[in-house]
Amino acid sequence: MSAAFKINRSGKILSFGELLLRITPDANGEWLNNNQLPFYVGGAELNVATALALWGLQSQYFTVLPDNGLSVQIVKYLQQQKIDTRSVSFGAGRLGLYYLTKGQDLKHDALIYDRAGSAFSLLKTGTIDWDKMLQDVSWFHFSAICPAINQQVADVCSEALQAASKKGITISVDLNYRSKLWQYGKTPLEIMPGLAKYCDLIMGNVWAAETMLGIAVEPNIHESGQKSTYLKEALKTSERIMQLYPKCKAVANTFRFDASANIDYYTTLYTGGKFYSSKQYETKQVTDKVGSGDCFMAGIIYGFFNNSDPVETLEFATAAAFEQLFVKSDATDKTVMDIKKAMK
Repeated sequence: MSAAFKINRSGKILSFGELLLRITPDANGEWLNNNQLPFYVGGAELNVATALALWGLQSQYFTVLPDNGLSVQIVKYLQQQKIDTRSVSFGAGRLGLYYLTKGQDLKHDALIYDRAGSAFSLLKTGTIDWDKMLQDVSWFHFSAICPAINQQVADVCSEALQAASKKGITISVDLNYRSKLWQYGKTPLEIMPGLAKYCDLIMGNVWAAETMLGIAVEPNIHESGQKSTYLKEALKTSERIMQLYPKCKAVANTFRFDASANIDYYTTLYTGGKFYSSKQYETKQVTDKVGSGDCFMAGIIYGFFNNSDPVETLEFATAAAFEQLFVKSDATDKTVMDIKKAMK
């Protein structure tokens, strides 16, 4: 563990983001004949909160839901997952949805958002008592999906990070890039650097860092397609992030390539002194591509929170993310024992 990573482990891990229902039609339209549309409770930050709760940590979740009976049922469901829901708020608006064709991932045209006017999107600065919200919180996690919704939510993110930083709370961000968001006149480069400066842990990949933080990636990186080339680029990007954002103590990157029948998956973690890389995983049969990155993020938080060394932290997170590819849900159902077994 990096000596610079000093965490108050007596508090909770608070994940902040929008809860969404994922609707999953099949590609052939059989759902029309069967009168059935599978759905899953998700959202990037909720997936992290769910994993951490399953793995025995004090996991708290803050979102805003519409004030109706459906939301009450959802909160009860979250509580069954052992997530602390005391921060969940209720207000005007609706529940956000997204449609994703079965077997596809969030970067393809198979993704359709239906979240305009959601209760979470109506958040405004000056309406949240952050002193109360952050009471007994040791770690604050959010993703770049939040500030991509609209300027109001981006401002709330800034407000939250300033409050958490003043309290000495560890802050992490997942540089999730969703091309179908960021539709309110601002680019990620206009928003994300101002948020990243508060973060102790930054996770994503080299292309997300380029899009959101302006850290250029070698233009011809795909020509060789070699793992060593990608790892070298990850190291360069990680070092640059730490130079630009002195508060950052760790940078994690994931690489997942699925152009062929196989999926190649490997990851990196840079803590300022050393660069760690996990082994490569390959598979041909994937159940669901959603939530793998969230599971990796949760694994990194889990490792740091438990004071594991960086290699063990990365191996656990990588195995957790890889196992998520075989889970038919947005959030993992794999226990710590399951993941450690997979690591062997």
